[in-house]
Amino acid sequence: MRHRLPAEWEPQSAIQFTFPHEETDWADMLEEVLPCFIEAIVTISQHEKVLVVCKNQEEIRPLLHQAVQTNLILIECPSNDTWARDHSGITIFEGDQPVILDFVFNGWGLKFPAYLDNLITGKLQQQGVFKAPLRHGGLALEGGALESDGAGTLLTTIECLLSPNRNPHLNQAETEAKLKELFGLERVLWLHHGYLAGDDTDSHIDTLARFCSPDTIAYVQCLDQTDEHYAALLAMEQELQSFKTTVGQPYHLIPLPMTEACYAADGHRLPATYANFLIINNAVLVPIYQVPQDELALAQLKKAFPQHQIIPLNCRALIEQHGSLHCITMQFPEGVI
Repeated sequence: MRHRLPAEWEPQSAIQFTFPHEETDWADMLEEVLPCFIEAIVTISQHEKVLVVCKNQEEIRPLLHQAVQTNLILIECPSNDTWARDHSGITIFEGDQPVILDFVFNGWGLKFPAYLDNLITGKLQQQGVFKAPLRHGGLALEGGALESDGAGTLLTTIECLLSPNRNPHLNQAETEAKLKELFGLERVLWLHHGYLAGDDTDSHIDTLARFCSPDTIAYVQCLDQTDEHYAALLAMEQELQSFKTTVGQPYHLIPLPMTEACYAADGHRLPATYANFLIINNAVLVPIYQVPQDELALAQLKKAFPQHQIIPLNCRALIEQHGSLHCITMQFPEGVI
């Protein structure tokens, strides 16, 4: 039975969030970040179901009073933090049957505590949230590291998937073979270049370059030669230009602007990126940062998704903890929730 890793733009049953609380890294700025989570959940609830993993549903339900209540699923479960993209299950299809793969989440290569987050997917299954069966993936792997075109091509980065603190027993060829086996892939496109200052993930692909269709990739472009990212992102752009589709054509590449530099209070640069957009049913949610490049990013993504509603969400608070919109969400295809 052929199995397949679906594309994000395929019909979805729900989006998962893991809601911030006072024991997460958001403790010092809960008031600043809660509006971002609330706006995202309320917005998505107008399009599909939203699964919210939370510490106390009685506390957060009033915060979500503007959401479509019939589309809200609140499940109490302990958590370390809020990065659902990376600790959630990853759905594949075996024939027409969705199956959730539960990979090890080890805090992006043992950087941060993740012992509670790593158990969330299993606990959701125990509580009967999923209609699809659950299976262990057998690797340390995060959803933010994977970009699928839904047709057998995976886009990812060397820096992340070959990190020695994730799967040190596998070299590149062995990692690729395992990915092909797990996800039914025909090929893996590896990026050797590209990074964002302040990023904790070892260059997750979803901060750099994203499939918008089987032949279209949106990516972060840096035109400022004085910016520290210029050389690495130029090299990444050249790699993307060298890639071919499965029928041997160059990809249609849509550049997204590099935001002007955003800094934390202590002076370090934050990883603001427009590539961290989220595709939902009939819409694309785009992180914006209250900087001049926001409008151009929205216009570029409208080119990539002409049939979708483009919805900006202010994610300036999110990057204070080095992630953005896509990082706090995980989509589940039809048939899972």
